[in-house]
Amino acid sequence: MLEIVYQDEYFIAINKPAGMLVHRSWLDKHETQFAMQTLRDQIGQHVFPLHRLDRPTSGVLVFGLSSEIAAKMMPIFANHEMKKTYHAVVRGWIEEGGRLDYALKVDLDKIADKFAKQDQEAQEAITDYLPLAKVEVPHSTGKFPTTRYSMVELSPLTGRKHQLRRHMAHLRHPIVGDTTHGEGRHNRLFNNVYDSHRLLLHASSLEFIHPFTQEKLTISAGFDHTWHSLSEQFHWPLPQ
Repeated sequence: MLEIVYQDEYFIAINKPAGMLVHRSWLDKHETQFAMQTLRDQIGQHVFPLHRLDRPTSGVLVFGLSSEIAAKMMPIFANHEMKKTYHAVVRGWIEEGGRLDYALKVDLDKIADKFAKQDQEAQEAITDYLPLAKVEVPHSTGKFPTTRYSMVELSPLTGRKHQLRRHMAHLRHPIVGDTTHGEGRHNRLFNNVYDSHRLLLHASSLEFIHPFTQEKLTISAGFDHTWHSLSEQFHWPLPQ
């Protein structure tokens, strides 16, 4: 059963588990569980996804409760009229926050993009990042006997595909568990030593003006077992 983190007469939000697709996709014809269909069956009515989360990313996912409501909500997401807050575990220590303004070309790593033009112009992509905690673990992933990691807060100001994963990789601080843009040695360390088998990227909250009540709304989603386990082992307080 999916965890419902917000519901009113207009829309509903869940805490999407890592590894679950938002809806059916020809990219994975063998998958049988999808957030949209599971939620529909759970509440007994159709739902309409207003945005997407990558399959390996967990956290806040919002659906409209009718096609008309979805049409009203879509511009808010399309025009980025909201604050999105994510948390991630990345390789290395990030000592201070900043803003990365680094344009991204269309990500061609998926079959669905095979027809995209290779010579497309790079699109504006901006991410704010802020370090929250750091750890040095007694395990080697290279020439040093220890390895360093940070927990960071990420706020994308644009919505490019895989933006946070690609931006952190560009900063040489790839997100742990990222099998596309990350580094295998760090992923394997977390798999084998810390029993972490997921991308450590979580959509923690969405803040926006409710288009029907005009009130400021914050929808939050809590961290899963893997995050809590790492928090205990690294002595990191998880953000509230």
